[in-house]
Amino acid sequence: MKTMKLGKTGMDVSRIGLGTWSIGGGSAWGGDHDLQTVVDTIREAPKAGVNLIDTAPGYNFGNSEKILGKALEGMNREDVKIITKCGVTWDQEMKGDLFNKVNGIQLYKNLNSESVKKEIETSLERLGTDYVDVYMTHWQATPGTEYFVPIQKTMDVLNDLKAQGKIKAIGAANVDINHIQEYIKYGDLDIIQCKYSILDRGIEDEIIPCARENGITIQCYSPLEMGLLSGTFPRDYKPVGAQIPKKWFQPENMQNAMDMMESWKPLCEKYDCTIANLALGWILAQGDFLNLLSGSTTVDEIRENVKSAELELDPEDVAFMRESAEAIDK
Repeated sequence: MKTMKLGKTGMDVSRIGLGTWSIGGGSAWGGDHDLQTVVDTIREAPKAGVNLIDTAPGYNFGNSEKILGKALEGMNREDVKIITKCGVTWDQEMKGDLFNKVNGIQLYKNLNSESVKKEIETSLERLGTDYVDVYMTHWQATPGTEYFVPIQKTMDVLNDLKAQGKIKAIGAANVDINHIQEYIKYGDLDIIQCKYSILDRGIEDEIIPCARENGITIQCYSPLEMGLLSGTFPRDYKPVGAQIPKKWFQPENMQNAMDMMESWKPLCEKYDCTIANLALGWILAQGDFLNLLSGSTTVDEIRENVKSAELELDPEDVAFMRESAEAIDK
């Protein structure tokens, strides 16, 4: 597995991170999984070359963190780099701006110092560790709301936690260019999480140049567009659940995407890989500061993702894939 430096930290991390959004189970996160299977999956990740693991309290109300904590009991803590998050809580004492409601439980957005300090202690307890490698703000505060907290104030508490050794680096998810520029005024921002795929290249105009210039790692989520770019859906596939309203699951767009993937078939033969490998490999070819976040619930899925990081796509093939995506997105 190829590795990279995480931001300016000096940490060596795999170019693909293991996402545990689904591992925590729960009906809103794709349903429950066999506990031993997902624990074994996490424990096998470093052996397969994946040493970066992403979680969050908001993934099934802390259950994802608890399962990761259980897995860590049988691992060397130094073998993995853990990302967890703050800013989304269901704490009735702290409250915050109304966010989603899941299974009848109200979630709040809150990035004030007391809430963040309480969240890190709870996360460390669930994870069974005394530090996390990256502490990331999950959703950004909304100006003008009752519980709005300026980024400067949030960075004050994050920098304090860093000085205490409870966190090693600071990250931010679901950010725009203005958020990033504000964060870097008040300390080191080493990693951001953004949606990026060959069919959704919105971060290329401003965020990618800013990250490159400031030594910030971009961890890309939803790189396969909710499974569409796996290349495994039949032509008559009917979108389900959260896919239904999405741009690339509208009938004409979906057929165009399938035509695009059909044009990639010679590349699959050339590189002895799958369509999904190509879609993921294309992202990593856009810059050595890009990292892929890929959810896996089995060891086989991790191994398949590792193959994507090992691809060495020729520049002309990277360009061809971009042109094929641009041609259907006009």
